[in-house]
Amino acid sequence: MFVTRFAPSPTGRLHKGHAFSALTAWTAARAAGGRFLVRLEDIDPTRCRPEFEAAILEDLAWLGLDWERPVRRQSEHLADYATVVDVLERRGLLYRCFRTRKEILDAIGDAPHGAVEAVRPGPHPADEEAELLAAGRPYAWRLSLARAREALGDRAWEALAFVEEGTGPTGERGLVPARPETAGDVVVARKDAGTAYHVAVAHDDDLQGVTHVIRGEDLFEATHIQVLIQALMGWPTPAYRHHRLLTGSDGRRFAKRDGSVTLASIRAAGVDPATLRAELGF
Repeated sequence: MFVTRFAPSPTGRLHKGHAFSALTAWTAARAAGGRFLVRLEDIDPTRCRPEFEAAILEDLAWLGLDWERPVRRQSEHLADYATVVDVLERRGLLYRCFRTRKEILDAIGDAPHGAVEAVRPGPHPADEEAELLAAGRPYAWRLSLARAREALGDRAWEALAFVEEGTGPTGERGLVPARPETAGDVVVARKDAGTAYHVAVAHDDDLQGVTHVIRGEDLFEATHIQVLIQALMGWPTPAYRHHRLLTGSDGRRFAKRDGSVTLASIRAAGVDPATLRAELGF
C-alpha cells in the first residue's frame, strides 16, 4: 500500500511552502488510495515548542487535510533512535567527535581548495580522546564513511541508489546513484538530543512503513546519507518524490527564518482554505 507522510518540525508556524508540501503528499496518498501520516520531528529541544506543534495541526486541519492518529512525536521515542546509534557504534561504524562546528568550519576554510576530507574530521587519537573524555568534554557521534564502505563492501557501496519519481534540484529523475560521500561524516547523535535528523528520519520511515517520501527538493541531498543508513540497518529504501519549492514575488523561497507569511495570518485575513488550495494548484 502507498504510504507517505508530512513531517514538519515545530519550530515555527506553517507558511505557504509548508501548505504546498503537505497538500502534495496528501493528494498523492488520496489518489493512490493510500495512507497519509503526520509526523512531528521535534528532536531539537532548543527550538521546538508545544505551541507550534498545536498550531501545525490546527493549520493542517484548516487546510482540509486528514491524517492517521496518533501523530508520532519523535521526542517521545528517543530510546528507539538511541538503539540505532548503539547498533552502529557496536559495529565500529561511529567515532566520537569533540570538535565544535566552528572548529570544523575553520578546518574546511584552511584546507587547500576546500578539500572534501576537511568535512570528515576523523577520530581523535586514542590518547587525546581519553583525555577529552576524562575532562567531561561533550561530543557527537559521527558516521565514518570509510568504515561504512568497508562494512558494506565496494560492490554494495557502488550499488547504493534510490528511485526519484519527482525531480531533483538539477533535474535528477529515475534511478539515482546514492553518493553519501557528498555529505561527509555526518553526525548521527547530538549531545543535546541523543540522536540527529538522519537517524530519526530513516528509522521512522521504516517503522511506519513509508513507501514514498514526498518532500521539497531542498532535502534532496539528505537522501544520499539516508539511503546509506537504510542499507547499514537492513531497512528498505522508499521511493522519493521531491517537488519544487514555492517562492514569493521576490523570487526567494518561503522560509520560517525569513518571516514568510504564515497560514495563521492568511486565515486571519479572511482567506478561506479553498481559495488558498486553488492558489497553490490544488
